[in-house]
Parts: sequence; C-alpha cells; structure tokens
Amino acid sequence: MRSRLLLDLAERSAWTGAQAALGVAVTDLADIPVWWAAPVALALASAKSWVAGRLVGRPGTASTLPAAKDPATPPGLGA
Repeated sequence: MRSRLLLDLAERSAWTGAQAALGVAVTDLADIPVWWAAPVALALASAKSWVAGRLVGRPGTASTLPAAKDPATPPGLGA
C-alpha cells in the first residue's frame, strides 16, 4: 500500500511541476505579466483532470495512474 501512495504522490508532484513550468513558459513566450502563470497552470490542471477522468487512468478520477496503481481503487477492483 505504501508504494501506491508514493506513486500517487510522485504523479501529483510531477503534474503540478509540469503545469507550473508550462504556465511560466507560456507567459514568457506570450510576453504577458508573469502573474498570468497561475491562471494558465489552473487551466492546464483542469484540462489534464478532464482528460484523465475520461481517457486515461481510472475512470471517474483525475488520476493518470492505472487502476491497479491508483490508491483510490477499492481492493480487488484494480488487479
């Protein structure tokens, strides 16, 4: 169970870092004030969650982890 939680933590951290970096990159490339990085990252997070909940990972969650690795999967459903 501990490895599933660590995998979940790593997934969340990686996506947050990627969304923040993309938010800053977009504001830099668009030559707009850097405070726009937060709303851009929010839009990216929302889009990622929508896609993950429908096309990737365990259906009905915002996780991109497969059901067998997602700690939110009830025992016996992800194997």
